[in-house]
Amino acid sequence: MTNNPQSIVIIGAGPVGLTLALSLPSSQPVIILEARPQGASQDGRALALSHGTRLILERLGVWETMQADIVSINTIHISQRGGLGRTVLNATEHGLPSLGYVVSYNVLSKALYAVLPKAPNVRVIYEAEVGNVFPEENTAKVTYIRNQQEVVIETPLAIVADGGRSLGAIAGIEKTQKFYGHDALVTKVSAELPHNHVAYERFTPQGPMALLPNGERDFSLVWTGEKSYIDGILGLDDAEFLRQLHSAFGDRAGRFLSVSKRMSFPLQYATLKHSDAPHVAVIGNAAQTMHPVAGQGFNVGLRDAVNLANEIVRSGHAIGSAQMLAKYRDSRQRDTSRGLLFTDFLVNVFSNDIVGVSALRGFGLSLVDVLKPAKKLLVEKMSFGG
Repeated sequence: MTNNPQSIVIIGAGPVGLTLALSLPSSQPVIILEARPQGASQDGRALALSHGTRLILERLGVWETMQADIVSINTIHISQRGGLGRTVLNATEHGLPSLGYVVSYNVLSKALYAVLPKAPNVRVIYEAEVGNVFPEENTAKVTYIRNQQEVVIETPLAIVADGGRSLGAIAGIEKTQKFYGHDALVTKVSAELPHNHVAYERFTPQGPMALLPNGERDFSLVWTGEKSYIDGILGLDDAEFLRQLHSAFGDRAGRFLSVSKRMSFPLQYATLKHSDAPHVAVIGNAAQTMHPVAGQGFNVGLRDAVNLANEIVRSGHAIGSAQMLAKYRDSRQRDTSRGLLFTDFLVNVFSNDIVGVSALRGFGLSLVDVLKPAKKLLVEKMSFGG
């Protein structure tokens, strides 16, 4: 198989890879390699989108097609179990239509695919299992297997946007990882009271939990803690699970009435230690993985995609050059590093029950609640990153 040697190759047709492809000029040829068959995604997990992400999707013509399936977050209530102090953030106080939005992965993916025909130079190759990426002096080569045949593509820029992909075999790229020893339980619960577009961040001694409005009286729940603790509540029957959830969360949503299928996954902190492979870029969860405590990871990944598209446009005919890639890395360093530090700080400070720390945490939450500059900084961080 031959390809246009000027085609950019994106590995992974998830929302981050698609956003990158759609952010490029229509004249730029792009090949997206996707391991799954066309239409195979059945990922119903909830995504928390920031206001900045909304602006990105509006520019791509995607936002309007999803509106019927989006639930807005107008207020965020932050508190801790077993201690005083809380912070409440409101969209109206900061001149925003909403502080965030909740939509399913499937809905966002379908909306992005729906606008792909407007980008005629973007070609998606499905059932393409990428074998390796070989950085070379003037190009990169990407190998993949499809229909039991190996294919090699030469490209000025190979972009890894598949968060589940190992980077260990790509020369010049090294990732550093730290496992928290915590898992995240994700599910959907229905509550007695309407959510009124309020999202809750609740810090407990076991770990933080988040309830995001997702339906008239439903919440998407992310409940984190040590693996043994999460394994224990994962195995409870529905009635006991809901009882323990109410005990940990409190009465703000009334009683919890039902729970959907529960799943869990390990939590880690990961970032690129070295990324100086020629003609190769890494974005999204493939580049950095954050604790879900503040809902930052996915939004950081979309900002990766848009920033990289901007650098590609600025580079002219020097796509994939060392100078272009260095400018991209510099443009993302502040946002990604601060996002990682912010989420790691929250986990370390709020996920323990050390004597005396609870009172200090409560004081800190109360202080943020009354200091308008601090609240503004927090909202700007959550909305637009670094």
